[in-house]
Parts: sequence; C-alpha cells; structure tokens
Amino acid sequence: MKALVYDGARDVSVQDVPDARIERPTDVLVKITTTNICGSDLHMYEGRTDMESGRVLGHENMGEVVAIGEGVDRIRVGDVVCLPFNISCGFCRNCEAGKTAYCLTTNPDPRMAGAAYGFAGMGPHSGGQAEYLQVPYGDHNCLVLPQDAHARESDYVMLSDVFPTGWHATELAGVRPGETVVIYGAGPVGLMAALSATLKSAAKVMVVDRNDDRLTLAEQIGAIAINDSEVSAVDQVNAITNGAGADRGCECVGYQAHDVEGHEHPNATLNSLVHSVKFTGGIGVVGVFVPQDPNSPDSLYQDGEVAFDYGLHWFKGQTMGTGQCNVKAYNRQLCALIEEDKARPSWIVSHELPLAEAPTGYRHFDARDAGWTKVLLHPSA
Repeated sequence: MKALVYDGARDVSVQDVPDARIERPTDVLVKITTTNICGSDLHMYEGRTDMESGRVLGHENMGEVVAIGEGVDRIRVGDVVCLPFNISCGFCRNCEAGKTAYCLTTNPDPRMAGAAYGFAGMGPHSGGQAEYLQVPYGDHNCLVLPQDAHARESDYVMLSDVFPTGWHATELAGVRPGETVVIYGAGPVGLMAALSATLKSAAKVMVVDRNDDRLTLAEQIGAIAINDSEVSAVDQVNAITNGAGADRGCECVGYQAHDVEGHEHPNATLNSLVHSVKFTGGIGVVGVFVPQDPNSPDSLYQDGEVAFDYGLHWFKGQTMGTGQCNVKAYNRQLCALIEEDKARPSWIVSHELPLAEAPTGYRHFDARDAGWTKVLLHPSA
C-alpha cells in the first residue's frame, strides 16, 4: 500500500509499504478516506523527537471499515468510522476511569502509559497517512459516524484529535458560561479551543497569535484576535478584562513557542497565561511538552524543564490542568454537535490534497505559509 514515511528531519515521502492487515481477533481494518496533518506531526517532521526513520505518520484518521477480526462484535464492514488518536484497550484501570490517553495496555514500554498512531514514543503503531490502517481493539476505538459522514468528512475527521483536544483545553481550564477566556495559539487546536469556549457560552473569547490567517479564522467565530507582534498580549487581555485578567486560559502552542524575533522560548505561553489569567483563575495546557528535547536551544528544556513563574502562579491561587486529551471522553457528544449542525469545525480547513502531495503539504504547513491553516489528505483520491 502507499503510505507517507518519515525518513528524517524535514524528509517525508510516499512509499510502498507492507499492507496493513488484521493481526488479532479484535482488530479492524480501515480504508482511510481522510487523514490530517497535525501540528504535533511537525515536532517529528522537524526532527525534534526520537521518531524512527521508516515509520508511517498520521494520527488524525477516518475511513471505511473493510475487514474485521473474528472477535469483533459491534463494528461492521461498511461502517464509516473516526478513530481517536489515542489507541486504548477499554479495560485497563486507566481506560475504565475514562483516561484513554493513558492506556496501560497498548504501549509495550512498561515505563509509558498511552499509545497513538504514527507518533514518537507512543508505541509501535503505524500511522494513518496511508491507504489502510490496522485499528487495535476495534469495537472500543471506532466511533461509527452518522449517515452524512462521507458528505461531511472535513467536519467529522476533526473528531480524531483537534476538536476533542480543543474541548479538553476548556475542560482543563474549567470554562463555564459567562466567563472570559484567553487562548494562546491560533493553530488548529487553539481555534478548536475557541470554538469550544464559544459553544460553552463564554462571554468573551480572546485568541493570541501573530499569524493573520489564523487570527482571521478566530474572528469568524466571534473571538477577539490579539496579534502579539503588534501589542503586548498580557496588557491587551488585562485591558479587555478591566484589569482583572481572564477567568480561564488555554495553552495551545507547546514547547516550540517563539517570540516575535523567532527565538524559541518553551516557557513563553505558560508564563504569559500566569500573567493573563485572574487570581483564582484556571489554566488548561494541551500544547505538547516532552520530557527531553536534546535539540532545544533552551538549555533547561533539553531536560524537559522550564523557567516557570510558579511564585506568581501560586500567589494568584490559579489552578492548572495538563495532558493529552482522552478523546473518547468527548468524541460522541461532539459528533452529535456536528450532526445537528451546531458545530462546523471544518471552517479551519485550507487545503485538501491527495496522499501523493503530502510532502508538499508538510512543507507549507510547517513553514506557516500564508493560507495554510489545516491540511487534509485523501489517500483514496
């Protein structure tokens, strides 16, 4: 089958790889119809992880079931399904508690909890930027989509990661109706956090970034755009909230946050949130941070450490929630919002490409080129 293979830093190519297949009775085989390039893929693409050469990328996947293992009860051939980026078993202690991002079964490394498709450090599972994908524990992991799934693939595929992750950011922050929310980062996850805060009836949603295309998308759903290359984001948030600070804040950038001059500061958005969020406010962090980053220009972050304004964070009595999204905790409810036309997450999509053009999509998305806000790949095209 054709698949996008990671060959090294900024080097990906479409190659012939062994066909995905049913290996265990609980497996499901999916023909991938839409798979996204995620901002998290860029950490690997840029060589900032320990991703092994030769692996297939892609963790935002949906498609049609073409085969099932003999132990599969619920899923049927022909079902159109969206797959959480978390690969979970459904029966371990963490899964039973709803923490499917931290499954104790699907990652063979005893020091790790959690697995994902085509992701560094998240188990050996191949990604879905390919014609076919093997799905472990198919009954548990497949979300069967409504009848309009093929007609609205660009909406439903967002249930694999970015829409639930944006929602998770607002859950970690504790967003409630009538509150003010500031979101650092207007990439796909930050925009989904803005959408989620809006769906939760936040009174004001402020989005901080310096990419005009992304800020324009934020404004399209009623958010207040703050370009931190033009003004101090902290000062602007405080001005908008009459000096109190936002009730809630979401970190949707991660460890490769940059200043206006392009210098990397892994602590930048974390500390900006401490200064932007009110006394007793809540902060949710879903931007990716890793335990080690030997290639970081920041000496502290090479060991996964940051210079964090903890004194002010403590003094203000703020709370902070962190970690990967447990997609299955939210994807069914968010699917219903899409089906009933209450949410259209596809408004962020800028490009839909055949799999053969995936290297071009990666190059433009990584460069944050004008107009490249979210890239969908169609292996069956």
